[in-house]
Amino acid sequence: MKIQVLGSGCPTCEKLFELTKQAVSEMGLKEKVEYISDISKIVEMGIMSSPVLAIDGNPILAGYLPNLEKIKEVLSAEDSKCDYCDHSCGCC
Repeated sequence: MKIQVLGSGCPTCEKLFELTKQAVSEMGLKEKVEYISDISKIVEMGIMSSPVLAIDGNPILAGYLPNLEKIKEVLSAEDSKCDYCDHSCGCC
Protein backbone atom coordinates (compact mmCIF):
# COMPACT_ATOMS: atom_id res chain seq x y z
CA MET A 1 0.00 0.00 0.00
CA LYS A 2 1.34 3.43 -0.98
CA ILE A 3 0.20 6.19 1.39
CA GLN A 4 0.52 9.83 0.35
CA VAL A 5 -0.55 13.15 1.78
CA LEU A 6 -0.72 15.92 -0.78
CA GLY A 7 -0.94 19.56 0.23
CA SER A 8 0.39 23.05 -0.20
CA GLY A 9 2.46 23.03 2.96
CA CYS A 10 -0.14 24.87 5.03
CA PRO A 11 -0.66 23.94 8.71
CA THR A 12 -3.77 21.87 7.88
CA CYS A 13 -1.90 19.83 5.28
CA GLU A 14 1.03 19.30 7.61
CA LYS A 15 -1.37 18.22 10.38
CA LEU A 16 -2.91 15.59 8.08
CA PHE A 17 0.59 14.31 7.34
CA GLU A 18 1.40 14.06 11.06
CA LEU A 19 -1.93 12.39 11.90
CA THR A 20 -1.49 9.92 9.05
CA LYS A 21 1.99 8.99 10.26
CA GLN A 22 0.58 8.54 13.77
CA ALA A 23 -2.24 6.32 12.46
CA VAL A 24 0.22 4.18 10.49
CA SER A 25 2.42 3.80 13.58
CA GLU A 26 -0.46 2.97 15.93
CA MET A 27 -1.82 0.41 13.46
CA GLY A 28 1.57 -1.28 13.20
CA LEU A 29 1.80 -0.75 9.46
CA LYS A 30 5.23 -0.78 7.87
CA GLU A 31 4.37 1.62 5.06
CA LYS A 32 6.03 5.01 4.92
CA VAL A 33 3.82 8.06 4.54
CA GLU A 34 4.96 10.35 1.73
CA TYR A 35 4.27 14.09 1.79
CA ILE A 36 3.91 15.79 -1.59
CA SER A 37 3.70 19.56 -1.77
CA ASP A 38 3.70 19.77 -5.57
CA ILE A 39 0.31 21.29 -6.37
CA SER A 40 0.42 19.89 -9.91
CA LYS A 41 0.14 16.37 -8.41
CA ILE A 42 -3.13 17.35 -6.72
CA VAL A 43 -4.40 18.82 -9.98
CA GLU A 44 -3.42 15.62 -11.83
CA MET A 45 -5.76 13.72 -9.49
CA GLY A 46 -8.58 16.08 -10.44
CA ILE A 47 -8.91 17.41 -6.90
CA MET A 48 -9.56 21.11 -6.42
CA SER A 49 -9.03 21.29 -2.66
CA SER A 50 -6.42 20.18 -0.19
CA PRO A 51 -5.27 18.40 1.84
CA VAL A 52 -5.57 15.03 0.13
CA LEU A 53 -4.95 11.57 1.57
CA ALA A 54 -4.26 9.13 -1.24
CA ILE A 55 -3.83 5.38 -1.08
CA ASP A 56 -2.19 3.64 -4.02
CA GLY A 57 -2.51 6.83 -6.07
CA ASN A 58 -6.26 7.19 -5.47
CA PRO A 59 -7.65 10.09 -3.42
CA ILE A 60 -9.50 8.79 -0.39
CA LEU A 61 -10.03 11.96 1.67
CA ALA A 62 -9.90 15.48 0.27
CA GLY A 63 -10.60 19.02 1.35
CA TYR A 64 -10.77 18.62 5.11
CA LEU A 65 -8.80 17.45 8.13
CA PRO A 66 -10.23 14.16 9.40
CA ASN A 67 -9.63 12.93 12.92
CA LEU A 68 -7.21 10.13 13.75
CA GLU A 69 -9.95 7.49 13.91
CA LYS A 70 -11.24 8.37 10.41
CA ILE A 71 -7.72 8.04 9.02
CA LYS A 72 -7.34 4.64 10.68
CA GLU A 73 -10.72 3.61 9.28
CA VAL A 74 -9.78 4.41 5.69
CA LEU A 75 -6.33 2.84 6.05
CA SER A 76 -7.87 -0.40 7.29
CA ALA A 77 -10.75 -0.50 4.80
CA GLU A 78 -10.26 -3.05 2.04
CA ASP A 79 -12.50 -1.11 -0.34
CA SER A 80 -11.91 2.51 0.64
CA LYS A 81 -14.26 5.02 -0.89
CA CYS A 82 -13.32 8.56 -1.76
CA ASP A 83 -15.14 11.05 0.46
CA TYR A 84 -14.74 13.62 -2.28
CA CYS A 85 -17.05 11.88 -4.76
CA ASP A 86 -18.18 8.84 -2.70
CA HIS A 87 -16.73 6.33 -5.22
CA SER A 88 -13.86 3.91 -5.03
CA CYS A 89 -13.13 4.17 -8.74
CA GLY A 90 -10.46 6.86 -8.44
CA CYS A 91 -12.39 9.08 -10.83
CA CYS A 92 -11.60 12.17 -8.87
